[in-house]
Amino acid sequence: MTQIAGPARSLAPERKRLPFAAAVAEDGRVSGYASLFGVVDLGRDVVAPGAFSGSLERRGANGVRFLFQHDPAEPIGAWERIAEDARGLRVEGRLNLAVARARELRALLRQGALDGLSIGFRPVRAARMAGGVRRLVEIDLWEISIVTFPMLPGARVGAAKAGRLAAAHRLRPAGRPFLPTTRGLTR
Repeated sequence: MTQIAGPARSLAPERKRLPFAAAVAEDGRVSGYASLFGVVDLGRDVVAPGAFSGSLERRGANGVRFLFQHDPAEPIGAWERIAEDARGLRVEGRLNLAVARARELRALLRQGALDGLSIGFRPVRAARMAGGVRRLVEIDLWEISIVTFPMLPGARVGAAKAGRLAAAHRLRPAGRPFLPTTRGLTR
């Protein structure tokens, strides 16, 4: 494993998308995983356990924005709890139903038309592993968005969607991006 020296040179945030394993309540409460540890995503990155801890200590849930499609002009609610557990980055928040877009998103999430979560971050420390995989050791987390196309196929909205995800993986060759035309554009 090759250590990538020092902090990242760019202040531009990177993005990692994950299908949204979440419950969406009538009152707009959402919960799920924004990132999973030890799973290589379509961009060839893997997040190490503990990678978010420093950022969460500094910012807390209130300092991480809740956006739609990573658009800073589209805040849709607030994260109430963000914590690392053995599986990954567990999030709980609430859509602001006084905002029209948040009401639309609640309906789309409940229908299953949208189910992605994506993290906007700056890598602080990373290491290169065999096969060109980048291991993210420390991440400065800026925002978590609900998105259309997730980067890390690891979970879906509600239990009923799990079978659909497994079927999608059987229909495409292993190692091929779900949407090859977007690979590298949503980092």
